[in-house]
Formats: sequence, C-alpha cells, structure tokens
Amino acid sequence: MARAGMERWRDRLALVTGASGGIGAAVARALVQQGLKVVGCARTVGNIEELAAECKSAGYPGTLIPYRCDLSNEEDILSMFSAVRSQHSGVDICINNAGMARPDTLLSGSTSGWKDMFNVNVLALSICTREAYQSMKERNVDDGHIININSMCGHRVPPQSVIHFYSATKYAVTALTEGLRQELLEAQTHIRATCISPGLVETRFAFKLHDKDPETAAATYEDIKCLKPEDVAEAVIYVLSTPPHVQVGDIQMRPTEQVT
Repeated sequence: MARAGMERWRDRLALVTGASGGIGAAVARALVQQGLKVVGCARTVGNIEELAAECKSAGYPGTLIPYRCDLSNEEDILSMFSAVRSQHSGVDICINNAGMARPDTLLSGSTSGWKDMFNVNVLALSICTREAYQSMKERNVDDGHIININSMCGHRVPPQSVIHFYSATKYAVTALTEGLRQELLEAQTHIRATCISPGLVETRFAFKLHDKDPETAAATYEDIKCLKPEDVAEAVIYVLSTPPHVQVGDIQMRPTEQVT
C-alpha cells in the first residue's frame, strides 16, 4: 500500500548501493513497493536479480534494476551513473548503503584492510553523492534526497578493537552528511541530506567481520533482539515521506536492549 507522502516519488529513480542483501535489499524492496524505479548495485548481482523477480511476481508497482558495480573502483561508479543517465535520465534519490568492515585493529591491522574500508565507506559514498547531486542539478531536480546509511559506530566508539577503524570511517560519514547539508544550503537548493544510524542489525555483517570465527559472529546476534533490515527500510520510507520543507538530519536507532 502506498504510504502518505510517497506519491510524489512514484516512477522516479532511486539508486541503492549494496543492494545484494541485508539493509540494501530491504530498502530496495520497500522502494519498489512504493512504485519507484530502483537501480540496485553491488559487486555481484545474482541476489538482486532474484529480488527483482520476486518484486515482479508480487505485483509491486515499481521496478528493480540490477547493476553490477565495484564501488571500490571510481571508473565503475562513473560508468554506472553514465548508464543511469542514458537509460533512465538520472538519479532523484541516492541511498548510500554499501559498507565494509575488516577486523584490522589500529595496533596490528593491515594497511590494505584499512584502505578497503576507507575506499568503500568514505570515498565511494562521497563519489556517489557528488555524481547524484550533479545528476539532479543538470536536470533541475530541486527536491531530490541523499540518504547515507551510517551506523551508531559513527557516534560512539565501541570497546572492541576489531571495530575501531570501521568506527572511524563511520564518524567520517557523520561529518560528511552534515557537511553535505551545509553545502546544499549554500547552493540554495532544496535537495535534502539525511543520515540514518542503526545500531546492531541482524544481517551478514558480523559474519563478514569475523569471517575466520563464525562462532563469534553468530554470538553477536544471540545476546539481544536485534534490529531487522526492514526496520531501517521503514526509516528510509519515513524520511522520504516527509514534506519537502522538513529536513530530517540524523536518525539514530538501536535495539531497545542495546546498551551502547
């Protein structure tokens, strides 16, 4: 069912990065349910193709378009935006969801692991933001929206060494979102910027972080009732459904049982 306030987005295009699973897949599905055209990108698109077929079979009014893109490669990102421009005019909503975590501590972590996290969590997000804004500007789109899926790790540093560098990249996202909001104001545009920062969400995140220790990964989700990817997708729909004069700057959400 169409949500109040979402009518103006019907048939417009949203880009969702990291759409192959978890939060990204839930967000893509929710947007297709609201009648949007959604370009869902990831390094591998098999899961997105399956989700697109599910959405079509369910009769959702929107469309999910899978696109293979390695966000650690700027040329891949630029090629994706070029394809969106030529095939679908351009981007009206950009949801920077893709993120990466590696268990590289500050005292003994690998430089390559730090670079991987920085390239995806900070640089790719910034490149997608720049290109999305330029796409909106060249088409005189003045009501677009850029949403960064951040983390509570971007607001406090957990006492876990394997998460410290990751947390630094998420603090960067907090700063980048606020900087973006200020620059959009300076540009005298009504394009909005929002940061959504969930706490522990039940996805494959912990299994990727602790890829050599599946028991530790599994235990991450057993102690408390975690957020679901659909909870974050619901926050995205709320943000997009607010009237154009409302600026939702930052949403912080966590499980009720999560202490920090």
